[in-house]
Amino acid sequence: MEYVRLGNSGLKVSRIALGCMSFGDTSRGFSEWALDDAAAEPIFRQAVELGINFWDTANVYGFGSSEEIVGRAIGKYTKRDDVVLATKVHFKMHDGPGGSGLSRKAILENIDASLSRLGTDYVDLYQIHRFDPQTPVEETMEALHDVVKAGKARYLGASSMWAWQFSKLQYTADLHGWTRFVSMQNQYSLMQREEEREMFGLLADQGVGSIPWSPLAKGRLARPWGTQTHRADTDPVGQRFFAANDQPIANAVQRIAEARGVPMAHVALAWVLKNPVVTAPIVGPTKPHHLPDAVAALDLKLTPEEITALEDSYSPRPPTGY
Repeated sequence: MEYVRLGNSGLKVSRIALGCMSFGDTSRGFSEWALDDAAAEPIFRQAVELGINFWDTANVYGFGSSEEIVGRAIGKYTKRDDVVLATKVHFKMHDGPGGSGLSRKAILENIDASLSRLGTDYVDLYQIHRFDPQTPVEETMEALHDVVKAGKARYLGASSMWAWQFSKLQYTADLHGWTRFVSMQNQYSLMQREEEREMFGLLADQGVGSIPWSPLAKGRLARPWGTQTHRADTDPVGQRFFAANDQPIANAVQRIAEARGVPMAHVALAWVLKNPVVTAPIVGPTKPHHLPDAVAALDLKLTPEEITALEDSYSPRPPTGY
């Protein structure tokens, strides 16, 4: 495993991140495909064995149950000090005034709830899951700064927003001497490259690391086009992000993978990893081969000709996931 600094911060993380939206209690209604403690056990063990120390979850995943499973897994399979633990705040957890958004009330309420579910005193990376247009950015950034100063989070991150919104938040922190963001969790893959237009340039300028979500396009870049899985059939989030005209991209990945004699996931992840702004793609495993495939991609170097073939079929599209 390779370990790199998250942006310009001093925090070192594994080059592959474990995405924990895969884990949860299906009875809470978040997803039909999530794995419970028993089903997730071999994946957590694999992550530890492979040296994947960067684990990313969110309060809304499984409506709290992902955090609970992750917290129990840390206690069973590793040590808290050996994990870079990340979670998020923004989406609705309950109907109360602090149940969603990025108000001071919501942030302070939800960090305590997350810590309780995770069974820890602090998270290493606390991320705003989206931009909140209904809350003044000064209120949000000061509350996040107070979370850090209280010792409940070591670093701050953001996720999926317009570049101008992220710039406004970062500038507000600088203006008041508050804690800056060190990471941006944004959607990036061969099927969604709009972050290359403005966000990646901003991240490079600001010394912020990208930790892309859905680097395999919800699995569409990891298997031949048209192959269905339980998650693909039941994940409403994944259905709205990609279109039928993306088939040539998947076909190009398949051709190169077959020529190289490697799984398609190796090729798709190797393409994401080549971007200098990318710190650690987030891989959400549900099967035993998912994490080993992701780690193996670290050793695959694409040729200029292969890169051109992979990128040729992409067409501009609206950013998704904001």
